[in-house]
Amino acid sequence: MGIDDLHFDEHGLIPCVVQQYDTGEVLMVAWMNAESLDLTRETGTTWFWSRSRQELWNKGLTSGNIQVVKELYYDCDGDTLLVKVDAAGPACHTGATSCFFRTLDVKRKDDDVRHQSEEE
Repeated sequence: MGIDDLHFDEHGLIPCVVQQYDTGEVLMVAWMNAESLDLTRETGTTWFWSRSRQELWNKGLTSGNIQVVKELYYDCDGDTLLVKVDAAGPACHTGATSCFFRTLDVKRKDDDVRHQSEEE
């Protein structure tokens, strides 16, 4: 199995989850096309396709926060990539380590169970 097993969308893109290899922290999600995937595999650093700028970008080239690729996976359906990296600095353009630092409220199932038992 390999690159021929991947399923790019109608725009020639595939989502890529970027994870810090030693902690498991999800750093960011970006898009790759076939060329950025090839560059990532050839150079050992992450390359993505910028949908807003319509161009390739090597993560960290301007900021210095290069992501060195440790492992590259694809999921069971072949429609999502996971790249495990050693990040030299923050992944987020805000300066945060991860782009996932904001939360949404979620009603947790164990809260319902606890409230029901307290009412009985």
